[in-house]
Amino acid sequence: MRALLPSSRYIAERARAELLGSVGAGVLGAGLALLFREALATLAVPLLVVGGVVHALAMYQKHHLDAFKGMAGPRWAQWAYWTCWLLLLALAGYVWWSGVRT
Repeated sequence: MRALLPSSRYIAERARAELLGSVGAGVLGAGLALLFREALATLAVPLLVVGGVVHALAMYQKHHLDAFKGMAGPRWAQWAYWTCWLLLLALAGYVWWSGVRT
Protein backbone atom coordinates (compact mmCIF):
# COMPACT_ATOMS: atom_id res chain seq x y z
CA MET A 1 0.00 0.00 0.00
CA ARG A 2 1.37 3.40 -0.98
CA ALA A 3 0.83 6.49 1.18
CA LEU A 4 -0.74 9.49 -0.48
CA LEU A 5 1.31 12.68 -0.47
CA PRO A 6 -0.51 15.93 0.31
CA SER A 7 -1.03 18.29 -2.61
CA SER A 8 0.93 21.52 -2.87
CA ARG A 9 -2.33 23.44 -2.37
CA TYR A 10 -3.00 21.58 0.88
CA ILE A 11 0.54 22.27 2.09
CA ALA A 12 0.23 25.98 1.27
CA GLU A 13 -3.17 26.28 2.99
CA ARG A 14 -1.86 24.40 6.03
CA ALA A 15 1.16 26.71 6.22
CA ARG A 16 -1.09 29.80 6.06
CA ALA A 17 -3.34 28.42 8.82
CA GLU A 18 -0.30 27.59 10.94
CA LEU A 19 1.13 31.09 10.46
CA LEU A 20 -2.20 32.70 11.33
CA GLY A 21 -2.47 30.57 14.47
CA SER A 22 1.05 31.54 15.53
CA VAL A 23 0.37 35.24 14.97
CA GLY A 24 -2.86 34.95 16.96
CA ALA A 25 -1.03 33.27 19.84
CA GLY A 26 1.59 36.02 19.79
CA VAL A 27 -1.02 38.79 19.86
CA LEU A 28 -2.84 37.00 22.67
CA GLY A 29 0.40 36.72 24.64
CA ALA A 30 1.17 40.39 24.07
CA GLY A 31 -2.31 41.34 25.30
CA LEU A 32 -1.92 39.21 28.41
CA ALA A 33 1.51 40.71 29.10
CA LEU A 34 0.05 44.22 28.87
CA LEU A 35 -2.89 43.28 31.06
CA PHE A 36 -0.64 41.84 33.78
CA ARG A 37 2.42 44.05 33.22
CA GLU A 38 3.11 44.82 36.90
CA ALA A 39 2.94 41.18 37.95
CA LEU A 40 5.08 40.01 35.02
CA ALA A 41 7.70 42.78 35.04
CA THR A 42 10.30 40.75 36.93
CA LEU A 43 9.70 37.75 34.68
CA ALA A 44 10.14 39.58 31.36
CA VAL A 45 13.64 38.33 30.49
CA PRO A 46 13.13 34.73 31.69
CA LEU A 47 9.85 34.53 29.74
CA LEU A 48 11.55 35.92 26.63
CA VAL A 49 14.38 33.40 26.91
CA VAL A 50 12.14 30.37 27.55
CA GLY A 51 9.66 31.42 24.85
CA GLY A 52 12.45 32.05 22.35
CA VAL A 53 14.13 28.71 23.02
CA VAL A 54 10.87 26.74 22.81
CA HIS A 55 9.88 28.56 19.61
CA ALA A 56 13.31 27.98 18.04
CA LEU A 57 13.24 24.27 18.90
CA ALA A 58 9.73 23.89 17.47
CA MET A 59 10.67 25.74 14.27
CA TYR A 60 13.77 23.59 13.83
CA GLN A 61 11.88 20.36 14.49
CA LYS A 62 9.07 21.23 12.04
CA HIS A 63 11.57 22.30 9.36
CA HIS A 64 13.56 19.10 9.87
CA LEU A 65 10.44 16.88 9.72
CA ASP A 66 9.18 18.58 6.55
CA ALA A 67 12.59 18.24 4.90
CA PHE A 68 12.81 14.57 5.92
CA LYS A 69 9.39 13.84 4.40
CA GLY A 70 10.20 15.83 1.26
CA MET A 71 7.28 18.19 1.88
CA ALA A 72 8.40 21.40 0.27
CA GLY A 73 6.16 24.24 1.40
CA PRO A 74 5.44 27.47 -0.42
CA ARG A 75 8.35 29.84 -1.00
CA TRP A 76 6.95 32.42 1.42
CA ALA A 77 7.10 29.84 4.23
CA GLN A 78 10.85 29.45 3.66
CA TRP A 79 11.28 33.23 3.79
CA ALA A 80 9.20 33.37 6.99
CA TYR A 81 11.33 30.60 8.53
CA TRP A 82 14.63 32.36 7.91
CA THR A 83 13.21 35.79 8.77
CA CYS A 84 12.05 34.40 12.10
CA TRP A 85 15.56 33.10 12.84
CA LEU A 86 16.98 36.55 12.08
CA LEU A 87 14.40 38.22 14.34
CA LEU A 88 15.13 35.75 17.16
CA LEU A 89 18.83 36.48 16.80
CA ALA A 90 18.15 40.24 16.87
CA LEU A 91 15.96 39.83 19.98
CA ALA A 92 18.65 37.76 21.71
CA GLY A 93 21.21 40.45 20.88
CA TYR A 94 18.93 43.18 22.20
CA VAL A 95 18.26 41.32 25.47
CA TRP A 96 21.98 40.65 25.91
CA TRP A 97 22.93 44.23 25.06
CA SER A 98 20.31 45.59 27.48
CA GLY A 99 21.70 43.37 30.23
CA VAL A 100 25.28 44.43 29.54
CA ARG A 101 24.41 48.13 29.67
CA THR A 102 22.63 47.94 33.04
